[in-house]
Amino acid sequence: MFVARVTGTVVATQKVASMIGHKLLMVEPYRVDEKTRDRLVPTGRTFVVVDTLGAGLGEMVLICQGSSARLTPETEKLPIDAVVIGLVDTVDVGGGVIFSNRDRD
Repeated sequence: MFVARVTGTVVATQKVASMIGHKLLMVEPYRVDEKTRDRLVPTGRTFVVVDTLGAGLGEMVLICQGSSARLTPETEKLPIDAVVIGLVDTVDVGGGVIFSNRDRD
């Protein structure tokens, strides 16, 4: 699993039947800053994920990737590799909060 910020949406009008009706998001993974360990920083990578929770643009989400992405009731029969499984409220590292959705721009 990893945390990521929702950076956009993906619209695909032509897709396999099992994917019809599933919202697709573009996300960018984040990691703990190696030097200061007091904030999350973007990795520069992007992924397309299926959104089963209704995440919004700019929101920090928890992503499950690989075969585990198909272990939720909503995704068990979908041809996917990544899914939103949580909306992140806070991230705590070493006893300090380094991300809070209350601080979101």
